[in-house]
Amino acid sequence: MGNFSENIVNQRFKKVFEALERNNLIKGKSDIAKKLGTYNHVVNSILKGARNVTVDQLHKLFENYEVDANYMFGFTDDMFTDNLTIALPTRSLNERFSGGRMNITLIPSRAVAGYALEHQDPGYLTELPKFSIPNLDGNLIAFEISGDSMYPTITNGDIVVCEPLERGDVLRDNNVYVVVTDVVVAKRIQQVREDEHGGQLRLISDNSAVYKPYMVDLDDIRQVLKVKCRLTSYAIN
Repeated sequence: MGNFSENIVNQRFKKVFEALERNNLIKGKSDIAKKLGTYNHVVNSILKGARNVTVDQLHKLFENYEVDANYMFGFTDDMFTDNLTIALPTRSLNERFSGGRMNITLIPSRAVAGYALEHQDPGYLTELPKFSIPNLDGNLIAFEISGDSMYPTITNGDIVVCEPLERGDVLRDNNVYVVVTDVVVAKRIQQVREDEHGGQLRLISDNSAVYKPYMVDLDDIRQVLKVKCRLTSYAIN
């Protein structure tokens, strides 16, 4: 049996599979195999480096999952095209509890502007309301979202629960983050390679017909928070 694990396309296929699974866009090997017009054991063999991805399977990967063809052949680090919407885990607003560890600090919409200036002040956070949600651990920050720039992924009045990241933590393109500069925004991000002028992030709204992508310099970013889930009062399908 040959070893095809050194083939760049097979390596990238494995990374795409892991990203799709991590973001709940597939439910294992049998799910993606069906979309690629093949079988579970074939996908398993590709992931193990025992066979190559076929051209037909690649075309179906691009068509079904908006995978960037240039990524698969090693020409770019952007895994998905701009059209891909990676879903956020969604839970009901009714799941909030005032008991338990009270580990989630809520930033109401009226206080979001102040967060950009005062989030590093421990005293600022202690004055804000707190709640907990089963199975969401750690010291988390929740923002009440105002506006429609991330519609339909995040709607006006939703709350996004976030994990603050440290500088140097890995960011994943096309995922949703809260980015703090002199303002606080929830956007999808794409990392732009650093040059002599420093690195940047491209901030992308899901409501792309109204809100166009824009760039921010890494030096202007005060904090990045990973969005773990959204809380909504809308019906959950």
